[in-house]
Amino acid sequence: MGAKLRYLRIRGDWTQAEISRELGLAAQAHISYLETNRKEPSIDLLLKIADFFRVTTDYLLRDEIPIELDLSAQDDLS
Repeated sequence: MGAKLRYLRIRGDWTQAEISRELGLAAQAHISYLETNRKEPSIDLLLKIADFFRVTTDYLLRDEIPIELDLSAQDDLS
């Protein structure tokens, strides 16, 4: 999640201090910890981040890993 948060922040031309203030965080370091994956956000903070950047929580949390389908396994299901 950290890389996505950093990408969104930089794309929007926000500083860590500005994001911290907008999200109601007491310390700018909290954003730094999130961006470097040293901390994970609470559910409440995750929702605030998603709302602020107008993205889904799925976007923030999911890794974009391509999944190859085994078509022979799908044939067995029919």
